[in-house]
Amino acid sequence: MPSPYRALFAAPGSAAFSAAGLVGRMPLSMMGIGIVTMISQLTGRYGLAGALSATLALSAALLGPQISRLVDQYGQRRVLRPATLVALAAAAVLLPAAHHGWPDWVLFVCAAGIGAVPSLGAMIRARWAAIYRDTPRLHTAYSFESVVDELCFIFGPILSIGLSTRWFPEAGPLLAACFLAAGVLWLTSQRATEPPPHPRAGRGGGSALRAPGLQVLVGTFAATGAIFGAVDVVTVAFADEQGHKGAASLVLALYATGSCLAGLLFGLVRFAGAPERRWFLGICAMAVSMIPFLLVGNLPSLAVALFLAGLSVAPTMITTMGLIEQHVPRAKLTEGMTWVSTGLAVGVALGSSVSGWVIDASGARAGYGVPVVSGAVAVAVGLLGYRRLSRPVTRREGLHEHHSEREQRHGERRTGLGEVRPEAAGYGEDRDGENRPVA
Repeated sequence: MPSPYRALFAAPGSAAFSAAGLVGRMPLSMMGIGIVTMISQLTGRYGLAGALSATLALSAALLGPQISRLVDQYGQRRVLRPATLVALAAAAVLLPAAHHGWPDWVLFVCAAGIGAVPSLGAMIRARWAAIYRDTPRLHTAYSFESVVDELCFIFGPILSIGLSTRWFPEAGPLLAACFLAAGVLWLTSQRATEPPPHPRAGRGGGSALRAPGLQVLVGTFAATGAIFGAVDVVTVAFADEQGHKGAASLVLALYATGSCLAGLLFGLVRFAGAPERRWFLGICAMAVSMIPFLLVGNLPSLAVALFLAGLSVAPTMITTMGLIEQHVPRAKLTEGMTWVSTGLAVGVALGSSVSGWVIDASGARAGYGVPVVSGAVAVAVGLLGYRRLSRPVTRREGLHEHHSEREQRHGERRTGLGEVRPEAAGYGEDRDGENRPVA
């Protein structure tokens, strides 16, 4: 591992919570595509499969920010475990319901219940922020977690689709539920690195989504999520038309591999200039990378197109997480990160549902028009809201919150690991990582 990444794990407990996050995030890439594969295997109805995946995504979009808001107020352990139990109970009903052909409405209710799964990525990033806030290492930490996200998307679909097609249709979602239970229990048992709750955050200021910059990020990523949702469903259908449905997992893994490699390199670079400019260029690159899908005629050419498209994903996501810190108060950071995931989930719901109906009506190749259109919409939304991203608000609100915390703690500001930050001695780190006097 390159030295900047090794240095991250000098903080006690950081390796353990990051590993727990990897396990707990595997369902992010396994459950939706697992449901699509399971339903298509059992019924052959891609429209139903896409609609159920969309229901799961929409439910997660509605419940996720509320769960994360409670986490900001009451802490990760007190909220994550009950929420996970709800999701696991819904999954436990969905699998026999699909196997025995129960009414469609039962499947939709269960898919909605699985949406209570918490946003583990936001929880892990909040722990990194509590350790490395206002230091250059936070950029590296966010980059590393984006690489972890992509590792989930490399191996998750392989496991989910592979097991469902070679063992039994319910195997993919079943394994995803096991990963969720193990990851959440492991993470919530690590109390030393858990960010302190902010009980007062729930009694004033409203939702984190009131921040204009966050609204732009969420809106743009709703269109971006439609790209991801459509690519998943259409790729499974395209591989099925080619007579190699099981190969869909390997092809999708190349999409995540391209993103993983790009994210790993991106984390080693220190950038100058406005991050919103890099973010918008990333959105444009993602949109342009969808165009070659309209020309693919076989699985090898699709694999190449997906790998190249993935190169723009992780860098854009990493920059987005940095922008969230600039536009959301610290006491609402977990909620702010989850709102971006919510935008993605809404987009995934729309993309998977629309692409499913397009596939049923016109075939898999026509379905690749959905991510192309979604990319164009993402660019348009990002362009219209670009000016809002140039007016961050976190510095003002974050300093106010920091002052309140310092008063409550009798003049000491410490991390969750008990380390005194330089600010407590009257110094703070500027963007270049050097200590400078602060007011």
